[in-house]
Amino acid sequence: MSFPVSVKALCNFTAKKGDLDRRFTPAPSAQEGVWGHAQAAARRGVAYETEVALSTTEATLSVRGRADGYDAAARRVDEFKTFRGDLARMKENHRALHWAQLKTYGALLCRRDALRYVDLALVYFDVDSQEETVLKERIEAEVLDSHFADACAKFSAWADHETGHQAARNAALLDLPFPHADFHAGQRLLAEAVYKAVLRKQCVLAQAPTGIGKTVGTLFPMLKAMAQGKLDKIFYLAAKSTGRQTALQATQLLKASKPDSTLRVLELVAREKACVNPDRSCHGESCPLAKGFYDRLAIARTAALTTGHMDQAALRSVAAAHQICPYYLSQELVRWADVVIGDYNYFFDTRGILFGLATENDWRVGLLVDEAHNLIERARAMHTVSLAQADLRVAMNNAPAPVKRALTNLSRRWTDLCDAQTGDYSVLDKLPVPFLTALEHAVARLSEFAADQIELLGKELERFYFDALRFCQLADEFAEHSIFDIAGATICIRNVIPAPFLKRRFAIAHASILFSGTLSPPTFYQDLLGLPDDSIFLDVPSPFYAEQLSVRIVGDISTRWNQRHGSLLPISSVVAMQYNAKPGNYLVFLSSFDYLQDLFSEFARRLPLIPAWRQHRSMNESDRLEFIARFAPNGSGIGFAVVGGAFAEGIDLPGDRLIGAFIVTLGLPQVNAVNEAMCGSLQQTFGIGHEYTYLYPGLQKVTQAAGRVIRSTADQGTLYLIDERYLRPDVRRHLPQWWNFGS
Repeated sequence: MSFPVSVKALCNFTAKKGDLDRRFTPAPSAQEGVWGHAQAAARRGVAYETEVALSTTEATLSVRGRADGYDAAARRVDEFKTFRGDLARMKENHRALHWAQLKTYGALLCRRDALRYVDLALVYFDVDSQEETVLKERIEAEVLDSHFADACAKFSAWADHETGHQAARNAALLDLPFPHADFHAGQRLLAEAVYKAVLRKQCVLAQAPTGIGKTVGTLFPMLKAMAQGKLDKIFYLAAKSTGRQTALQATQLLKASKPDSTLRVLELVAREKACVNPDRSCHGESCPLAKGFYDRLAIARTAALTTGHMDQAALRSVAAAHQICPYYLSQELVRWADVVIGDYNYFFDTRGILFGLATENDWRVGLLVDEAHNLIERARAMHTVSLAQADLRVAMNNAPAPVKRALTNLSRRWTDLCDAQTGDYSVLDKLPVPFLTALEHAVARLSEFAADQIELLGKELERFYFDALRFCQLADEFAEHSIFDIAGATICIRNVIPAPFLKRRFAIAHASILFSGTLSPPTFYQDLLGLPDDSIFLDVPSPFYAEQLSVRIVGDISTRWNQRHGSLLPISSVVAMQYNAKPGNYLVFLSSFDYLQDLFSEFARRLPLIPAWRQHRSMNESDRLEFIARFAPNGSGIGFAVVGGAFAEGIDLPGDRLIGAFIVTLGLPQVNAVNEAMCGSLQQTFGIGHEYTYLYPGLQKVTQAAGRVIRSTADQGTLYLIDERYLRPDVRRHLPQWWNFGS
């Protein structure tokens, strides 16, 4: 069986040489690239072929790709590359890669049509001036074939190694035992649903309570499906670093149950966390780890893959041994890893590397989305951008003369736009054309200048430029899924419904599993995330029993904003009463830091003998660890925290480290102008704007916070829900069914 490889992947592997250079150069957007290709192709006549599918076999490889264009009459194959700025500044190793791709397409065409020679044309299309620079060369077929055979020979050795790895991996995974004596309650149901989803190429939205082992329960069946050749890659995506660590620990546990496993697990972390030399720029003239990066990549790649478990620490060690950048080494290793663990943005963001490589290589991907209730807000943030006129004015102070005029005009149009508004906040029905025209013109001038001397822009203007560039990109995609709002002199394209953006992501996944303890109601997530129409909702029964958690509703206290001051004394009394009846460790969750501060002050003043501590607005890692450490075994005291914050999910306080919680809120987002605008947009689209904006997100936070109390079937605890609205049936039906509501 031949090893499949694309022309792009073949050339990336064999033709990349020299330094890593990640200095910013203004480049066309994906849309501009597609438009530029179409413009260049349209100039070449009606008989001209575009997107010419080519394939052949060589050694143990099956090579495939699409040439941008072919003129059979002229016997010329074209490779189009769009750019902006000064072409002379294009990096030499980039051009070498372009030529390698073009020569490969030329070799494939000569083989297909039995040609003796072919003309190669590397066409650089400037998206701003629409001018072409054409570099041509006529090459004999035997020369091209020799070039192609050499590249394939280099890759074949690696392909043979990869084929051997996959065979050994699959054999080991077929025999992989479950790492525990048996499945936990509900875990088997989840695992079976995941395995069937892979077989049926489906999406599953799995609501599964804490304590059943969701991470192992989803990874294990995915690995079993991989062993049978159903998947090429598994992407485990988490919202927080704690989720990544849980997944890494789970893969180590699974590998430990099969010592001969060759499974390759890769952790992706943000560049700022991986960077060894943060004071240097990412190019060979500045950073020694970028100098000769591609020349040292092969040996470093082999060393990293040999370790198998490629977490941040392991990659840093390998990178240090070979004097190579650990962050970009991890990016290269995605192609050869079996399981990739990283943040949501690596797949769901516009330029996510996992989505790009999966699309480019046609991988069959098994997608695991941990704590998926977070994906709505995270996806909204990925497709939201705001610009402040104050930032523009600061940036203009030292703006170079060639761009200052365009920025001045933009500032005028900005002022006109703001002056036309009434009130402090407004939402426009459509994008303001005069302002956007001025913004696009300013971005174009900045792009032209930055192409040659971006370092002269200054930090403030460079930051504004990147934000403005993103703003223009989102403006091109603006539709009913987003709103355009103005608050003072700050403008924003605010995504409300991420579904249109995420649909494309879910569509390319072979199977997607989104799991969390709170995914109810499923229609909320189906609508906002754009899940496939045939998605399945799985509500895994809780392993806990009602007698474990005593749930008490305090319905005679209102926590609404205008009644909060009067709630402080009665809430303090409820907390003190429970603590005195059963001393131990408790958490009190409130809806905001202001409310938290007011209640904490009241509680400490009236009950100074009860140990109490609170969450602060800005807590670093050591502060958070200190807060959690106060919940000691056999200890007693009360921690005050914000619902939806760092201590409301993702922390584990089993046994008597936490014996109860008080949730002093319904968790509803604040009623303000922005949320009301989003509510109106959701009401117009789905007819239940209040539920989608306030009720469901709020109760999701409540359930997550309450989930800190019962962590295993051995735990016992008490939960107080303090707000009159908990008595309402429409609220109660969205809370966990296994809860025992007492008096």
